[in-house]
Amino acid sequence: MNTTIEKELFELIGDNHQMTSAETPMRPDAFIKSDEQKMIAIEKHFHAIMDEMGMDMSDDSLQGTPHRVAKMFIQEIFSGLNPANKPKISVFENSYNYDKMLVEANISFNSTCEHHFLPIIGKAHIGYVSSGKVIGLSKLNRIVDYYSRRPQVQERLIMQIFNELKTVLETDNVIVVMEAKHLCVSSRGIKDESSYTSTIQYGGIFNEKENRNDFFNLINQE
Repeated sequence: MNTTIEKELFELIGDNHQMTSAETPMRPDAFIKSDEQKMIAIEKHFHAIMDEMGMDMSDDSLQGTPHRVAKMFIQEIFSGLNPANKPKISVFENSYNYDKMLVEANISFNSTCEHHFLPIIGKAHIGYVSSGKVIGLSKLNRIVDYYSRRPQVQERLIMQIFNELKTVLETDNVIVVMEAKHLCVSSRGIKDESSYTSTIQYGGIFNEKENRNDFFNLINQE
């Protein structure tokens, strides 16, 4: 393919939030290297990037940056790539026989745009109706956090959270809403600082508008 056309295609894909599937694209050999080995390699490559940009890597303030970035990538902002870091989710029998909607709103999350590696910052709102299983409230936060800590597009992120909740709770009666500010929009390109992106995914009883409205009323309470 012509190099110019290829670059234009890359830009088009990034600006249109295109994703290939609900699964994060990973190579089969993604976890052959240990985290320590990956950090050593990333440190070396990031040092080369900074050097290529003309930065003085002998400066005291910059010398440790490649190591800090490598550690941040592997142990923090992209830790959700490694299945070993997936939170252990325990569910319990619904012994109270609570058969109405449970909602947890305003779950903060930080993710990273896979097209420009810039932050995605937002809130998630989750609701479900038990089919016999309930989950600890903090586990909802942990599920959101785990899937957020990887390069993402918001459409995939909400699908991964939604599918995980359906599997864990053994029900289709799940709804997830996510609202986020994308720094790839506010700090580059169009540089629109006021816009945000909303996504929604639902199933089961939430296919009925009345139940969705009940959910929206609950998450919009002051």
